Amino acid sequence: MEQAKMRIPGKSAPAMRWLLAAALAAAALGCAKHAPEAAATSDQAAAASEAPAAGGGDQAKADLGVLLAYEHRVRVRLSDDKIAARAKAVQDACTGGKFGPCAVLGMNQSGGDSPSASLQVRVVPQGVEPLIALAGQGDQIAERGIQAEDLATAVRDNSMRRDRLSREHARLLEFQERRDLKMADVLTLSERIAEIESQLQAAEQEAAQQQRRISTQLINFEFGSTLGQERSSEIGEAVRDFGGIVAAVVAFLIRALAVLLPLGIVGGAFLWLLLKFLRARRARRKAAGG
Repeated sequence: MEQAKMRIPGKSAPAMRWLLAAALAAAALGCAKHAPEAAATSDQAAAASEAPAAGGGDQAKADLGVLLAYEHRVRVRLSDDKIAARAKAVQDACTGGKFGPCAVLGMNQSGGDSPSASLQVRVVPQGVEPLIALAGQGDQIAERGIQAEDLATAVRDNSMRRDRLSREHARLLEFQERRDLKMADVLTLSERIAEIESQLQAAEQEAAQQQRRISTQLINFEFGSTLGQERSSEIGEAVRDFGGIVAAVVAFLIRALAVLLPLGIVGGAFLWLLLKFLRARRARRKAAGG
């Protein structure tokens, strides 16, 4: 009996390593097993988040399975003395929450002969149109564009990643509670748990970033001078008129040639006859003098 008791500690180290490897494998298999369920859950969540926007129409937005992040680009042309005041008015409206939650992400302004300003804000969807209307006041918007990025796939993949990491983290924590673990096994588990927690934190931050991009919209304002626009318009108009001006000059030359050609022929014939007459007269005078 004493010999048997002395042999048990010698066999425990390989056994514990085997149990640790089995626990890690079980955690990975468990996460892989539930990956399809996480994908289905993510798709259902995406559909549910889009359902209120559908409004009960026949072509519901949720049927598309998209999660869109919108970005707007607005160019405003003003007189030089109004650029700074207009950019400041839009900035104050955003920071003051006049049209809903809004954050200023960037602001640039320059003076001189060609003053300009730029402003980047992130605002809730209901504040987009009021802010653009305030910036352009209708007829002062020179250009406007919008683009959207579909984040549905990125959101689904990140949700599956978070689910896998959470399940693996929970299983390793349960295994860490065992009292018969060796110090080496405890250190290995601790390192793996710390690594998973770091990955899980990164996934949570990515999910928050994605949610912010979906629930709010980005607007890039550019305020410029109408003087530069007028100069550009004059150059563009001159370029557009270039072909017409060349065609008009060529047409004028053709008409002038058509008019001058007969006159040239008649004049040339008259000059030839005159010279011939003068030569003949000179020849007669020489003959008479001789």
